[in-house]
Amino acid sequence: MNINDKLLKVENIKKVYGSNESKTEALRGITFDVLPGEFLGIMGASGSGKTTLLNCISTMLRPTSGKVLLNGEDICTFKGRKLADFRGNKIGYLFQDFELLDNLTAKENIILPLSIHNISYEVAKEKLLKIVKQLDIESILNKYPNEMSGGQKQRVAAARALITNPEIVLADEPTGALDSKNAKSLMSKLEIINKENESTILMVTHDVNAASFCSRILFIQDGVIFHELRRNKEKESQSDFYERILMVMAQLGGGSANVL
Repeated sequence: MNINDKLLKVENIKKVYGSNESKTEALRGITFDVLPGEFLGIMGASGSGKTTLLNCISTMLRPTSGKVLLNGEDICTFKGRKLADFRGNKIGYLFQDFELLDNLTAKENIILPLSIHNISYEVAKEKLLKIVKQLDIESILNKYPNEMSGGQKQRVAAARALITNPEIVLADEPTGALDSKNAKSLMSKLEIINKENESTILMVTHDVNAASFCSRILFIQDGVIFHELRRNKEKESQSDFYERILMVMAQLGGGSANVL
């Protein structure tokens, strides 16, 4: 992969809420790139700006200034059909609280994005079989959400986010509603999909265990990037990367910029 081959470029994003005395700067000039096939984590304390950043990238929020470029196009300028196409085809969403439709089975929830875009049943079936096998949810395809465990719901939600082969998956605290066993299972499967399908994933999380599955992590504090960690997967174990993440999180808590 060419190091200059950037999928996503976030350029000096700022987001301000309110004005005058009630003015709040949620993002104060954030710049970074995401490479195709990268598994990037965004970490920071509550109120640091990480979810605001994710919402700007997903076009749910419009930044006050700056650019978000996907394959060179500024998505902040998208409107109408182009915006709908971006939200429906270019990105996948994975939320903390699953966002499954209760009156649809797992299978129907997963293929819903394809149905909306009039993808043929034959193509949808092929995509479905591949993704449910990777996420190990073949046995629950006919179950409704109220018949599933939390871990099963999140894997169904992950399948729905991935089935359109989006250019980037945006995950907002995907393990937040899961116990440690199900969280580890989900992250293990996302890591496999990231490698096998070369899926690009950008994940906001406060969970150090979840973050240790990433290849790179950006730490945000008070609306700016505080530090960056990269994992050398050939030489560094996941547990060693976990320990390095803990070190930075400790520094974040202390408000120090002196990170090793």
